[in-house]
Amino acid sequence: MKPLTEQEIRTAFVNCTKGEAKRLSVPHDLSERPWDDLDFFGWRDPQAPDRAYLATELDGRLVALALRSPSAASWGMRPSMCSMCMTTHTGGVSLMVAAKAGKAGQQGNTVGAYICSDLACPLYVRGKKAAGIGARLAETLTLEEKIQRTVTNLAAFIVKVTE
Repeated sequence: MKPLTEQEIRTAFVNCTKGEAKRLSVPHDLSERPWDDLDFFGWRDPQAPDRAYLATELDGRLVALALRSPSAASWGMRPSMCSMCMTTHTGGVSLMVAAKAGKAGQQGNTVGAYICSDLACPLYVRGKKAAGIGARLAETLTLEEKIQRTVTNLAAFIVKVTE
């Protein structure tokens, strides 16, 4: 993924108002992120632990989503699997809910997925971040195939939010 600027991120949100996008917390250390290893950029708001955000390129354009975690706590010590990157965590997966884009979202309709609580899926897939013992199941897929699976799962989630 190419490095993103704060302005690019703020203008890419599809499921919140321009005012909400202007007020949300974007990390200040964007230049220090491992952009070459990111298929999407995800972060949590340190001031509001129930809020998370992600930005990715989809069909040649940048798309960003505002997410909420109904329970800021993860599922405790029960192993759970991320539906994006298929990493198993003990206490590191959260239900993330995105308001649907447009009128459906204004009416309160949402889409949810179980995602790595820290939104570091691309780093887990590449082995750049460890999720603990037994977190990566033995697979015959190549690294490129695992990356593609994560990108495909994320794209399917974004389509559900924007349709």
